[in-house]
Amino acid sequence: MTSPATSQATAAARVENLTKTYGMGDAHVRALDDVTLDLMDGEFTAVMGPSGSGKSTLMHCCAALDKGDSGSVFIGDDELTRMGDKALTRLRRDSIGFVFQSFNLVPTLTAEENILLPLSIAGRKPDAEWYDSVIATVGLGDRLTHKPNELSGGQQQRVAVARALVSRPRIVFADEPTGNLDSHSGAEVLQLLRSSVTDHGQTIVMVTHDPVAAAYTDRVVFLQDGKVVDEMRSPTREQILLKMQELTAIEAAAAADVPEPASTGKA
Repeated sequence: MTSPATSQATAAARVENLTKTYGMGDAHVRALDDVTLDLMDGEFTAVMGPSGSGKSTLMHCCAALDKGDSGSVFIGDDELTRMGDKALTRLRRDSIGFVFQSFNLVPTLTAEENILLPLSIAGRKPDAEWYDSVIATVGLGDRLTHKPNELSGGQQQRVAVARALVSRPRIVFADEPTGNLDSHSGAEVLQLLRSSVTDHGQTIVMVTHDPVAAAYTDRVVFLQDGKVVDEMRSPTREQILLKMQELTAIEAAAAADVPEPASTGKA
């Protein structure tokens, strides 16, 4: 894993020795176990792992939606773990975009009003040139006056992506952004995310369980039992699928208290 000290590129976000636990006694769960990880500027990164591996917890801590028990979280040079509530609110507003699986659009607002809502709340006006570029990228120029119930699932998610991009955040986090979409709409959204990185230099971190979705990214980080166990660059669907099968088999073997299967060697 690339460390902050050796990386030539800039980390848009990073965690250092991050630990997060839930529950007590028999219900105690170590969701993140001393995780150190860089998420680099201008890259599309997928975070994958079996159910309960800690991938959503990691993203929520990085996005200032949750806090670890120990360790540090940074967005750029800003250390989240040292910030108060007001500073965290400003950072989430100005530096972080978030795309939810369930879209989270306001049903009474038009597509355009939903896209501009975070800026409106902050009392800011959009940069006209960037706004036009975002709208062109998401391909919604003829749907801006429509409300969410007048849009397809794929169009609603594109509105959500545009909302995350329009404030030009340092980093965008996407939580299973294609989970509620059919394969065609999902491919549209993934191509949009990919083009926002390739064409506009955006930084995106996506939690997903889908090897097809992860194959759109530059890098896949694999978690298991709250630890980063592997990563893959320029991944293919087949490589990702083999790795996920390996991690799932290891988890099943551990649960059954039998020896782990041999590695596939396909990392």
